[in-house]
Amino acid sequence: MSRHKHIAFLVIPDSTLLDITGPYEVFSQAIECLQKKDKADTYVLHTLSAGRSKTVRTASGMTIQCDNNFDAAGLEIDTLFVPGMPNSMQDHYNLNNKILKWIKHQSKTARRICSVCTGTFFLAESGILTGRKATTHWELCEKLMHDYPDIQVDSNPIFIKDGNIYTSAGISAGMDLALALIEEDHGRALALEVAKQMVLYLKRPGNQSQYSSVLTHQNTDYRPILDIEGWIQEHLTDSLTVEILAEQAAMSPRNFARVFVRETGITPAKYIDKIRIETACRYLVETKLSLKEITDACGLGTPDNMRRVFLKYFQISPLDYRRNFGSITAD
Repeated sequence: MSRHKHIAFLVIPDSTLLDITGPYEVFSQAIECLQKKDKADTYVLHTLSAGRSKTVRTASGMTIQCDNNFDAAGLEIDTLFVPGMPNSMQDHYNLNNKILKWIKHQSKTARRICSVCTGTFFLAESGILTGRKATTHWELCEKLMHDYPDIQVDSNPIFIKDGNIYTSAGISAGMDLALALIEEDHGRALALEVAKQMVLYLKRPGNQSQYSSVLTHQNTDYRPILDIEGWIQEHLTDSLTVEILAEQAAMSPRNFARVFVRETGITPAKYIDKIRIETACRYLVETKLSLKEITDACGLGTPDNMRRVFLKYFQISPLDYRRNFGSITAD
């Protein structure tokens, strides 16, 4: 006897198309894989319009023909996806109370409620994120914190699970979240099979960072700091103290530390740690270097120290990171 989990996608006018179609296609591929295996447990996908019309125009101009209106579907929803509206943030409070109440009701009856990108704001406005951990697109995390101080906002992960509420970061993170939900339901092997069928380069866990530390902190146009950032990249194996960096920048240590924080928003020591970790991540993914060779190349000391650092920042070991993300299998 077939046992279906109903996965519903709320389609809001001006939503980003990929917020909806990304995770939708991941589940669609999972259905195909389950059918090939003659599995009784499978999914049924539904698109529900947030307005009276079943035809909804997305931010790109493309339209989605929904199966039904959200309050007329009569579904026993297992998992609800709520998209964001990155091009219309000023309108994110304009969802009518009926829809917000419906989302809140679903949080009590559905097994899982999920948001993609700025869909987190809809969950916040409905009240179901109060006291919970959540994320959204990194550019809007400060706004989320300001507007909803009772939410514990974390700008780093690509998705966060808190109870039966899942929030994810920018656009494509919805696909990562969908893969994680499939893994919850059917195991890692199926999730990896789906990722492979969709030619997704990586199956990323939620604790992977949304963005590059290098890009985040290289937003200065002050030449001495730009130069020192480049110099750090080339000398990761050296002892990089403030004194050494200040000498390279032709500044006093005190003035260098002050200027560096002003221009990058982070201390020199933390910046160096992030660059070393990010470089190690790249080596783990892109090369066959051993852990010892990687620690030597990044200035992380020993494999044991690198393991401690990865467990602190990513909650997984370097070997697990390589297994999750690596396109090259280490010997």
